[in-house]
Amino acid sequence: MSLGYLFGGGVGTEPHGLELYRTYEVVRDWYEQVSAWTGLTVGQILEDDLPTAQEERQSVGTVREAALAIGVHDVLASFNLRPAAIGGLSLGAMTASCLAGSLGRRELFEMLAGSRDTPEPPAEDPRQGIAIAFGSLADGAPSHPGENVPGVYLAGDFGPTADGTQRIMMLAGHSEALGALAAEAPPGTVVPLPGRTIAVHTPLRRPYRDFMAPRIDAIPFTDPEIPLLSCLEPKVLRTAADVRDLFQRNSTDPISLVDVYRGMKEQGVQLGLVMGPSIPEGILAFPFPVVHIEQPEHIEQALTTAYDLGIDLSGAPALS
Repeated sequence: MSLGYLFGGGVGTEPHGLELYRTYEVVRDWYEQVSAWTGLTVGQILEDDLPTAQEERQSVGTVREAALAIGVHDVLASFNLRPAAIGGLSLGAMTASCLAGSLGRRELFEMLAGSRDTPEPPAEDPRQGIAIAFGSLADGAPSHPGENVPGVYLAGDFGPTADGTQRIMMLAGHSEALGALAAEAPPGTVVPLPGRTIAVHTPLRRPYRDFMAPRIDAIPFTDPEIPLLSCLEPKVLRTAADVRDLFQRNSTDPISLVDVYRGMKEQGVQLGLVMGPSIPEGILAFPFPVVHIEQPEHIEQALTTAYDLGIDLSGAPALS
C-alpha cells in the first residue's frame, strides 16, 4: 500500500491546531521550536488574531498553517506512518518540499517569518482579491468564468467536484473586476472571498516575488528524498534546482491540485492524507481515498484506514 500526503495552501484566518497541541507532546514541542525560529509566541502561531497589515498578516498566517501541517506529520510519524510520495498547493508545496528533505525546517520558517518585511503595496494601487469559481466540464466551455476579462486571472484549479457536475477554481486579480464578474455571471458561479486582499498566484504578486527572490536564492536546497509532486505543472521534482524553481515561481504562477493528485496516482498512491483545513472535505474528486486531518480524532481515523488498507504499522505505539 502506497501512502501520499497532500498539503493545502490557503492562509486561514481562523485558528486551527489547538486540540492537537493540547493532545500531543510532540506538537507542543514543535510549536515551541517554531516560536524560537520565528520570534512569534506560541499563542500568535496557534490562536491569536492575525495582524491587520496585509503582508504581516500573510506571513503569520503562513507560519500558522505550515506549523499545523508539520505538526500533523510528526504525530503520524510517531505512529510509524510515513508517506511514499508528497505534494501540496502553494504554501503546501513549500511545506511538502521541507518534509521531502529539500530544505531544513528552520530555513522554511525563517523564510516565512521574514516575508512580513515585504513592502506594503502603494495606497493608490487597485485593491486585489480572490474568488472561488465554478466552471463547466463540457467540451468547448471557457477555461474559467473570467476568461479574457481584464484584471481577472486563473490562480488555481482544484479539479472536478465529487459528483462530476462542475469544476472548482480560484480566480484572483483586481477586486473591482472580480466583483463585476460575480455580478454578471449566473448566481453562485463566482464568489468573491471577503478579507482576501492579495491576488495570489497571479502576475500582480510580482513585487513580492522579486522581494523574496534573494532570500530564496540563499536557501541551501537539496534533492528531495521521496517523490515530490509539483503544483505548477505535471512534474515530479527530483533535484534541488527543481525545488528552488518552485519556490521562486510559486507566488506568481497558477497552481493545480489536479497535477498533484494525478502525479501521486502515477506514483502508485492508494491512500491520501490531507493535512489541515484548506482543501475542502468531500467536495472534490480524488483518484484514491483520502482522509482529512485537522483534529486528534482524525489521527485515529488515518491510522485505522491505513491498517485496513494493508499499511504495516507494526511497532507503532498504542493510540491513547
